Amino acid sequence: AQLRQMKSSMQQGARQVCSARGPSVSARPATARPANRQQCNAVKEVFMPALSSTMTEGKVVTWLKSVGDNVKKGEALLVVESDKADMDVESFSEGILAVIHTAEGERANVGAPIAFIAETQGEVEAAVKKAASLNGAPAPAPAAAAPKPAPAAPAPAPTPTPTPVAAAPAAPKPAPAAAAAAPAYAPRADGRIVATPYARQLAKDHKVDLSTVGGSGPNGRITASDVERAAGRGPATSAPAAAAPAAAPAAASASAPAPAAAPGPAPAVKPTTVSELRGTTKPFTSLQQAVNKNMIASLAVPEFRVGYEMCTDKLDVLYQKLKPKGVTMTALLAKACGVALAAHPALYAAVTPDGQGVTYADHINVAVAVAMPDGGLITPVLKDADSTDIYQISRNWADLVKRARSKQLTPAEFTTGNFTISNLGMFGVTTFDAILPPGTAAILGIAASRPTVVATADGMIGVKKIMTVNLTADHRIVYGAQAAEFLQSLKQVIENPEQLVM
Repeated sequence: AQLRQMKSSMQQGARQVCSARGPSVSARPATARPANRQQCNAVKEVFMPALSSTMTEGKVVTWLKSVGDNVKKGEALLVVESDKADMDVESFSEGILAVIHTAEGERANVGAPIAFIAETQGEVEAAVKKAASLNGAPAPAPAAAAPKPAPAAPAPAPTPTPTPVAAAPAAPKPAPAAAAAAPAYAPRADGRIVATPYARQLAKDHKVDLSTVGGSGPNGRITASDVERAAGRGPATSAPAAAAPAAAPAAASASAPAPAAAPGPAPAVKPTTVSELRGTTKPFTSLQQAVNKNMIASLAVPEFRVGYEMCTDKLDVLYQKLKPKGVTMTALLAKACGVALAAHPALYAAVTPDGQGVTYADHINVAVAVAMPDGGLITPVLKDADSTDIYQISRNWADLVKRARSKQLTPAEFTTGNFTISNLGMFGVTTFDAILPPGTAAILGIAASRPTVVATADGMIGVKKIMTVNLTADHRIVYGAQAAEFLQSLKQVIENPEQLVM
């Protein structure tokens, strides 16, 4: 009996010890772990994205949100300048923009944190501390600067608002056009000035106050065309409607048609800009840096060049016939190259990244070099140039050039070309060699078409318009005979251009 009593007391004591220890052991992780996990997830980092395959760093052009603003998932947060375009960057998180770590105009490496978003107001302090741990100096600055943009945002808002109101009564006759234009180019609701770099440069050249200009770009961003319109130098098609508000303070009626003839004086700004550059040093833009890298990379490619002459008499006749329908010479040349390339797959192929083979493309995408106003060049792509009709190619090209000038192309619109055209014929160039873009097999340099004395087939002497083209090719893919055969095909298309409109 004593043994049973001792055994039961020992079991009871063991149960008491387990009950005493149990909660203390399990309570610790139950309370500590969720708290840590909650604190880690409460602050989200915004990273500098890779907007193209060649991008290693990006420049913050404009923050579309200010410190303290609420941010929704999928909402445009900032504009980043990549190597060849300005692109909106969306937020992947929802909460409050607590810290801007990379200010406007500053650069950051791809993958580096540029801002911090707090889930709630209570986590803003944690976000500031997290930013401070990365870089002690810049982190407090955005927090201190946060109150400044907040009161400043409402202040400019009343300034642009009276401008449209004043413009409406000043031009009662073109009221329908003015009324239609006003909502299309309304200032941002928060009063912030968001403009592309080229628009800012144009505004400086034309002495246009950006606070009085409504932006037609995404999220109310001011584009180059908006500045030109405000300066009275917009396109002739939209000048009568868009120029009325700008011209209202100066003249009421007689000056309205005058801005339509203004596109001519626009290039007059360039001599002034050149004179300002004398004796100065300017860093390369992101676009120029990207072009430089590509040109240096091309030095590693074993290139060769082949020249060819072809008559453009019939092509010029076709161009004059189609020009009133919106067809451009660039579209005709791109289409001609597309048709000729269809029988020569090596000309739009590419060497594999490891250099051990050749990849043949499914589609013929012709890229055309376009010089950018602020330096550098970009190559918008006309996809499926062999099968797309000439009218659609012309429409696509007009849209691509317009958006390329304002840096609004997507990477797929300037990185997917597999054959390139560089045309300097409009400058009267007689012949030139183009540098081969890395990752492609060939590029065609097109010179001017000039009246030339030639011997005709019947032994007589005549005058024909002759154009010289120079092909630069990667000798690892294209051999001399293949290059010559392609140029023969192109000559046949150029001299018999009827097939371009079929």
